[in-house]
Amino acid sequence: MERSYYVYLLANANNRVLYTGVTNNLKRRLFEHKRGLVEGFTKKYRVHKLVYFEETNDVNTAIAREKEIKGWIRAKKNALVEKENSGWSDLSKGWEVDSSLPEK
Repeated sequence: MERSYYVYLLANANNRVLYTGVTNNLKRRLFEHKRGLVEGFTKKYRVHKLVYFEETNDVNTAIAREKEIKGWIRAKKNALVEKENSGWSDLSKGWEVDSSLPEK
């Protein structure tokens, strides 16, 4: 069975704060962010709107991509989001998230 890994960008409500992360279960990770179960930056600044994500089958590729994006200036991150999600919508809106179930 092949695993999936995700690089994702979260924004706060007014899109002023961005967070870049990597996970092997995007739905579970968003559940954790949105419920404030993750201590740190995303909880402190209420950064839990999924505005962009990529999927890969290689964990090293995902980690390298996360580091690459984290090194970018804000304008380049904005352009990445706007290319795929010009309205900065929450891409996870309407997802049924049960953190106890593995992602399919």
